[in-house]
Amino acid sequence: QVQLVESGGDLVQAGGSLRLSCAASGMIFSINAMGWYRQAPGKQRELVALITSGGSDSTNYAESVKGRFTISRDNAKNTVYLQMNSLKPEDTAIYYCNAVLRLRFRDPPGVYWGQGTQVTVSS
Repeated sequence: QVQLVESGGDLVQAGGSLRLSCAASGMIFSINAMGWYRQAPGKQRELVALITSGGSDSTNYAESVKGRFTISRDNAKNTVYLQMNSLKPEDTAIYYCNAVLRLRFRDPPGVYWGQGTQVTVSS
């Protein structure tokens, strides 16, 4: 059983910063990618940032967060972080951690989700 546990969501004023963490635990052989998605009320879930591993980590960001958010990963801890700076009210959403990983050597990769953590940015 794989679990993704997020933490770090909070209420913050516009212009402030937050750091989200997501730790993956369980029987994990390898992690191909980890990322953060968010879903605001009445909107579809959208990709915020993604970090993949393939020799060297590569990152991908939504246009709306480029230059403000930074995704990073601690492979030894199976943990991904999202440093969010210069937060705006439109960043308010539930943030979900996502991982693409393999449980055993010959398994195909599967997609796993965390429960979500609320980020609220007040104006």
